[in-house]
Amino acid sequence: MTTQQALLLIDLQNDFCPGGALAVSGGDEVIAIANQYAAEFHQRGQPVVASLDWHPAEHGSFASNSGQAAWTLGKLEGLSQVWWPDHCIQHGAGAQLHPGLDQRCISEKIYKGQDPKVDSYSAFFDNGHRNKTTLDLWLKNHGITALTVMGLATDYCVKYSVLDALALGYTVTVIAAGCRGVNLASGDSEQALADMAAKGAIIL
Repeated sequence: MTTQQALLLIDLQNDFCPGGALAVSGGDEVIAIANQYAAEFHQRGQPVVASLDWHPAEHGSFASNSGQAAWTLGKLEGLSQVWWPDHCIQHGAGAQLHPGLDQRCISEKIYKGQDPKVDSYSAFFDNGHRNKTTLDLWLKNHGITALTVMGLATDYCVKYSVLDALALGYTVTVIAAGCRGVNLASGDSEQALADMAAKGAIIL
């Protein structure tokens, strides 16, 4: 049985790149890598899927809505929560995919984080694993069993997407050069890659 591969691009959006509301250092450096891999997958007839953070303006994870200082920790509906700057607000400029990303190769877009009561780092589930996105069903409908993953940010949305993918039975390869992290604490990104590897991800 052949392994059907897909490329999963995590949250390559303006707000996570320099100049954005939740800019990840060097976030825009991964766009060229994403384009290179997307072109290769597309040429082989393998799907390219892009996930997007897609928050309503009243999202509960926003520091402005919680009344807390940005980058501090608290609880949202019983789950541990970082209070983030307002970011990736639906249909806003910050939520758009980076203009340097060649979208012609993208077969499907997966939207996450729409429920104002729970954050969604993973492209598969919300943080409480209460609801699934459409990603797992879409991949299964296309016979995908293996994922190559890259994007933003290593220590949040990439990490949780990869851990969920592994738990769902996918074979996962992470392109480390195509990821950049938030690093709220020093070394968070390195730890995230170690956590993914410990659960069975191949780190390129």
